[in-house]
Amino acid sequence: MAEELLKIRGLTVAVEGKQILNGLDLTVNRGEVHAIMGPNGSGKSTLANALMGHPRYQVTGGDVKFKGEEILGLTPDVRAQKGMFLAFQYPTSIPGVTMVNFLRQAMKAVRQEDVPVREFREKLLATLKLLKIDEDFARRYVNEGFSGGEKKRAEVLQLGILDPDLAIMDETDSGLDIDALRTVAEGVNALTTPKLGVVLITHYQRLLNYIKPQFVHILYKGRIIESGGPELALQLEAEGYDPVIAKYGGTPELAVAGEKA
Repeated sequence: MAEELLKIRGLTVAVEGKQILNGLDLTVNRGEVHAIMGPNGSGKSTLANALMGHPRYQVTGGDVKFKGEEILGLTPDVRAQKGMFLAFQYPTSIPGVTMVNFLRQAMKAVRQEDVPVREFREKLLATLKLLKIDEDFARRYVNEGFSGGEKKRAEVLQLGILDPDLAIMDETDSGLDIDALRTVAEGVNALTTPKLGVVLITHYQRLLNYIKPQFVHILYKGRIIESGGPELALQLEAEGYDPVIAKYGGTPELAVAGEKA
């Protein structure tokens, strides 16, 4: 029997007084990959940020349980310590801080204890090898001068080092060319285990050619309006969102709120 990892019921979230999520339900078990798709302004990034406890995103209703525990009252660092991870759509550069130091401090913060140098080095080298990343990459400053693909590879490297139970990937394919997309996807696939649950937020079917989800959900106006298997993503690629939205009483005119939603 599948072990339930994340259970969201009736989640409503507002940003600066504007309601974005409107009663969202989702269940993710260990070992499952769930793709969340939807037009701009539908609430995809709001879902990602709300799950990790970003203070800008005000939860106004519903509940979220992670490994059976209600987490909405927890701070982002505590959620990370419990095994949640968010890969950002637009990772931030940190000049003067090397990837090595950043990763070791992140590992220490999640474990809530110091990490011996030898143990960290062994973990880092094993993860770099698994992800086919050169060791020199870890000596560079965090995201400084990185290409779009390198920034996303850095996020995947963090995922491998921190070894969470739940990975929320917020538009990992954003800004990537086809070669970078394939490389990043191969990294995610290499880290996918029966322990890990993945929520993969994306606009496009092309990412799902490389990372195969068992479940695809369409998010529109803050709630999931349809769920299915990988064939649902192929349908969206062929027909767009309008036929699905119309089926549920929506209109083709989509209010674009950009990535903030």
